[in-house]
Amino acid sequence: MELDRSDDEILSGEYGETRRVMLEILIALGKIYDAERLIPVSSVQVSGASYKTIGDAGLEWLEGLDARAVVPAFLNPIGMPREQWSEMGIDATFAEKQEEILNAYQRLGIRLTCTCTPYYHQIVQYGDHLAWSESSAVAYANSVIGARTNREGGPSALASALIGKTPEYGLHIMKNRLPDLIITLDDPAAAKDWGPAEYGALGYVAGKEVGNRVPFFRGLRPNRDRLKALGAAMAATGAVALFHVEDITPEARVPFFKTSFPVDEKETIEIAVSDVNAVFSEIEVNAVAVGCPHLSEDELRTVADLLSGKKVKKPFFVFVSEEMMNEHRDLITMIDRSGAHVYADTCMVVSPATDTLGSVMTNSGKAFSYLPAMCGVVPRLGTIEDCVRVATE
Repeated sequence: MELDRSDDEILSGEYGETRRVMLEILIALGKIYDAERLIPVSSVQVSGASYKTIGDAGLEWLEGLDARAVVPAFLNPIGMPREQWSEMGIDATFAEKQEEILNAYQRLGIRLTCTCTPYYHQIVQYGDHLAWSESSAVAYANSVIGARTNREGGPSALASALIGKTPEYGLHIMKNRLPDLIITLDDPAAAKDWGPAEYGALGYVAGKEVGNRVPFFRGLRPNRDRLKALGAAMAATGAVALFHVEDITPEARVPFFKTSFPVDEKETIEIAVSDVNAVFSEIEVNAVAVGCPHLSEDELRTVADLLSGKKVKKPFFVFVSEEMMNEHRDLITMIDRSGAHVYADTCMVVSPATDTLGSVMTNSGKAFSYLPAMCGVVPRLGTIEDCVRVATE
């Protein structure tokens, strides 16, 4: 593997033991995937931030590191809101451990943004090389923005933050970004009025068919929120880190893509609209939660408008980034008046607050997939309008 002079100096220990070990992690990863070199990254997103997922062993490892991030780096959601953990019902012992994890990351120079939607608040451009770890953020960056990142594990993402590089393999290489198969609907007209929930249901079904391949959708016209929902769900039920939508996503429109992708020679999977509709149900739930991934400004405004003049009768959790909360206090106030709770830094999947709810309704195909295994709750999928109706009826 080709290394430059600075890499050799790091490996010799001139910049400390932590950086030496971090570079060894990246080199080992590169060798596994036959990478020829390391390339610079413009930003890093680090997972393994919730005490629920990394526990004491992860905390001990973090506290043993001694270096600082050399590129902009930020965190995935943690297990609680930093300011409202008691209100959310988080145990004080858990909160103390979570604070220790945050302090460890802050000491390493990682920004405590704690969001799965960093693309709303970080400058990410077409063609940028990244080292991001959260599955839905990876799918969005690759697919909707046209940046380039593999789905990093927690240690490799942190290593990239402290070194500023990542191995050049996988989705950093253009030829690996071409589609492997085509996906169509048996009734494309049915998708005309679909919102994020329906696209999440489509992703829930499609991810199981696609696995870790790169799909190319035909006959759809989704906006960015629907693309977000589609990619997040496919990353949850499959391992989709990149998808294309004909004439919509940026790489589907570039000449190289069009000339290098022989449409008529690729496998085609037709998904029945009835299978998408079957993901929705009418089961009774104890709580409602939206914001997985964290809500966009448009989604937050929709929730506020739907709740205007209403009062919730079930616990209703709304998850956003801290930046989104601070930028739109008027919308947060509208939601608060209904009795719903808006929380930053965390989400329904990584917080232990969800584990005791029994059953949860959500508009997220990603959460619908993760809630049973990660939280032990029965999920119900519905549109955002359905979520508000169930919470207030």
